[in-house]
Amino acid sequence: MRSAPHRKRRLIITSLVTLATLGVWGAAVGGIPPNAPAAETFVVFGFNDLGMHCMNQDFSKLCILPPANFVHAQVVRRGESPEVMTSDVTVRYSMPGNTKSSTKTNFWKYDVPLFGVDLPNDIGLFGTGLSGKMAKTGNGDFWAPGIPITPLLDTGRLDPYQLAKIQVTFNGSVVASAQPVVPVSWEIRCDLCHGGATLHPEIDILKKHDAKHGTNLINQQPVLCAKCHADPALGAPGAQGVSTLSSAMHASHATRMAGTKLANACYACHPGPQTQCLRDNHSARGMNCNSCHGSMAMVGDPSRVPWRDNPKCGDCHNVPGHEYEEPGKLFKESKGHGGILCASCHGSPHAITPSTNPRDNVQAIAKQGYAGTINKCTVCHTKQPEHAFFHRRDDD
Repeated sequence: MRSAPHRKRRLIITSLVTLATLGVWGAAVGGIPPNAPAAETFVVFGFNDLGMHCMNQDFSKLCILPPANFVHAQVVRRGESPEVMTSDVTVRYSMPGNTKSSTKTNFWKYDVPLFGVDLPNDIGLFGTGLSGKMAKTGNGDFWAPGIPITPLLDTGRLDPYQLAKIQVTFNGSVVASAQPVVPVSWEIRCDLCHGGATLHPEIDILKKHDAKHGTNLINQQPVLCAKCHADPALGAPGAQGVSTLSSAMHASHATRMAGTKLANACYACHPGPQTQCLRDNHSARGMNCNSCHGSMAMVGDPSRVPWRDNPKCGDCHNVPGHEYEEPGKLFKESKGHGGILCASCHGSPHAITPSTNPRDNVQAIAKQGYAGTINKCTVCHTKQPEHAFFHRRDDD
């Protein structure tokens, strides 16, 4: 069964961080110390549900994905027996240095023809802005769905790995905070194959689609791809008899990517050859996208359900006595060890810590003093437990 956030979402190293790197980065993100705090009553863990959110920059011709980033936060009251908190606390989020999006993309100019809704500037398809109160998910955490963030900061600098600010208030006082990465990129490189000196890449795409499929998209701009091609990421059912967007894109491009000359062809779109979203401890060990997802042709298999039929940790990991995802759930939805979400300790998908990107390690370093899986018991326990750590789903 899908968890509450995903039912609601229908609309839409070993450490490579040296002490020197941590010192420089700590200054860059606000002087986060390399030692873990010890005496707080509450602790909050933040994470993004994807390693990267891709979006269009220009929506005047077509839309693959809108600005819509999903951020989660899990609050724990520390104690000998820690308690996951879903009431009596208020959780808020903000994006320091990125307070507007409507001046950075034309999404709000084309929201009506694309999605049939006239949204206020800087408010996304799920009703959230670039700051606000997080809501309960029903899965033991809070979330801000569909944050309409772009990779362009208020200063005009591009930054695909921005740090959010999450604050927890209890009895009127801020009692815990976190800085998860909220990744977003509009580097999708359609121009590697489409367009040319005198033809816009997206016009080339529409014309070729019309020629191959007998459509008239060139005269229907802006075109929402998910109007016909089902996309569970947007909750778009698509048109009957038409392939899913994932199947159409991956299957049709599987044999065409050699011309890009990219070492990792997936980076042509996900999210671009400069951003390179796979930066976790798997990539540090030489793995790539295909290691978990299979070939592009496999991802394009029409029998595959996009965003559901994804690899599982338990497909490869088999430590005796350990359990992994909950049945029927993905890593990003699953929890165990007293109701703690997997991503609260291990980090976001594609950014499983320790990450080669220092920002992904900020949260773990702030909580326990070192990068990697949050595995220091006293982050949540006020007294070191006598029993051994368990990595199971059904224990309290």
